[in-house]
Parts: sequence; structure tokens; C-alpha cells
Amino acid sequence: MTATSAGRLLVVSAHAADFVWRAAGYIALVTAAGGTARVICLSFGERGESPGAWKQPGMTLQRVKEIRRAEAQAAGDALGATMRFLDKGDYPLPGDDEILLELAELMRAFQPKVILTHARADPYNYDHPLAADLTLRARAVAQALGRESQHPPLGAPPVFRFEPHQPEMCEFMPDVLVDITAVFDRKIAAMAAMRSQDHLARYYHDLAERRGVQAVRNGGSAAIRYAEAYQRVFPQVSEVLA
Repeated sequence: MTATSAGRLLVVSAHAADFVWRAAGYIALVTAAGGTARVICLSFGERGESPGAWKQPGMTLQRVKEIRRAEAQAAGDALGATMRFLDKGDYPLPGDDEILLELAELMRAFQPKVILTHARADPYNYDHPLAADLTLRARAVAQALGRESQHPPLGAPPVFRFEPHQPEMCEFMPDVLVDITAVFDRKIAAMAAMRSQDHLARYYHDLAERRGVQAVRNGGSAAIRYAEAYQRVFPQVSEVLA
């Protein structure tokens, strides 16, 4: 999993900030290497993940959506990513065929080389595993030769799960550590844009530092200071073991 080989990276985020905390570093690596990163936010996280906005007097649901959209767009701009907001609602995020087919069509149109999404379980937030399930199901639909579409069928892009907030509760076992040291300033800028959840910025700063220590311990360069953890969904295909 290298940024230079990604080419076109697709990130499916349940809410408008999830991609920032969990995958901003890799997104920045891809765009810094000349690749294209597209983030699909299934919802704005307007009901359940915007405490900073809801604490403001006279706040409304529509206004929270506007705030979250602006924050996520600013974060995407900091990372060099293009943003797509589907506004499907959160708490709960719906899991119907309409979203599934829309996501599949977006995959076919973009033809990603790598896909990132959520962990398979999260007892604290069921929107997250639902987004992960929708992503994998949409990938399968997008691959179907008999599925009518104006775009060609999708190939078999590898899928990686990004790290949840409490991995030991979410069946998350990292098997890839990505060095994000060179672009960590861009992740910091993206996190700073998410003011509605600014209480998470310090947590994910510290997590990146811990993962950086682990990356060095697992054979990475001694110069690594910050890293992100990922979990493969499908086997890696390679001519050599490395």
C-alpha cells in the first residue's frame, strides 16, 4: 500500500469528519504524489457527531449541516481531496438499496485503485460498520458485468479499513502501518478545520505518534514519527513476500 501506486483513492466516510481523523494522512500522501483522492461522505454527522455546533444557541439541523459541510470541505481542501456529500442522514444512517446503488455507480464512474472505509464493527456507533458494509456491497455490485450503467464495471481495488476510535472494541487488527510523517502538517490542518469535534484532534495526534513508534518497531525507517494504521479486507497479491 503505497501512495504512489494508489493513483485514484476513494474514501467512504459515514460522517463528514470520520475521514479526517482516520485517513487524512494517507489521503495527503496520495495527492502529494500526484494521485487523485475522492471522499464520499454519506452524511454530515449532523445529529450525532456535531457537539460543538449544537452547543451554540438557537442551532438548527439545517445550520448544523451547513457548518459540517463547510468544515469537511475545508479539511478536504487542506488534503487536496475532492469531496462528495450525499446527505443521507445520520443516527441512524439508512442502509437501503438506494444508497447502495448510488455508491456503486459512483465507484464505477471514478474507477478507484484503492478504497478506504470503516471497521467492520463498532458498538459505539452503528453508522460506521453500516458504511463499511455498504462500501463492500457497492463494490460487488459495481463489479457485476450484467449491472446496467453508463460506466464500465469496476475491477478489484483492494479495500482497507481505517482505524476506529477504540480498536479493541471494533474487531480491528492493523496489518498495515503507513508512514505519514512527511504530510502530517496537512493532517493537522485538516483536523483543525473540524471545529464541531475539535475534542478529537489531540487524541488522533497522539495516536499517530504511537503508530509511528510501532512502525519503526516493525521495521520502518527510524525517521518515522507519525503513522496511520489500516486493516486489509482482501488478501494481498504479490510476487514477493515483503
